[in-house]
Amino acid sequence: MTAPDDRTAHLTPNTPPLAQRDPGVADAPGLDPLRLCVNTTVALIACVLGPVALLAFALTAIAGYARARRAGLMRSKCRLGDTRVVIAYLAAVAVLAAAAIPFWVALWIRVLGG
Repeated sequence: MTAPDDRTAHLTPNTPPLAQRDPGVADAPGLDPLRLCVNTTVALIACVLGPVALLAFALTAIAGYARARRAGLMRSKCRLGDTRVVIAYLAAVAVLAAAAIPFWVALWIRVLGG
């Protein structure tokens, strides 16, 4: 018996391959609900962490777009199009989130403090 590679080390003999369809189930449209799960997780993080999460996501996106722009990406699939406009939008969101953090903390102090 050969040792499993890293991609299959976590699988048991009965674990189906990822993103595969079960032939015993009626055919569904080509929707993989993974995006819905990801969106729900992001929304949950945003609900719990409020503007802190928004600031973290905005800064992560700014770093990603800045790196992509340096690598030559001038137009994004984002509706805003031009990567400079996208970065400006994300910067504005980050500034607003940073400004909202003290108010959010004060709200939680009031809620938890009674």
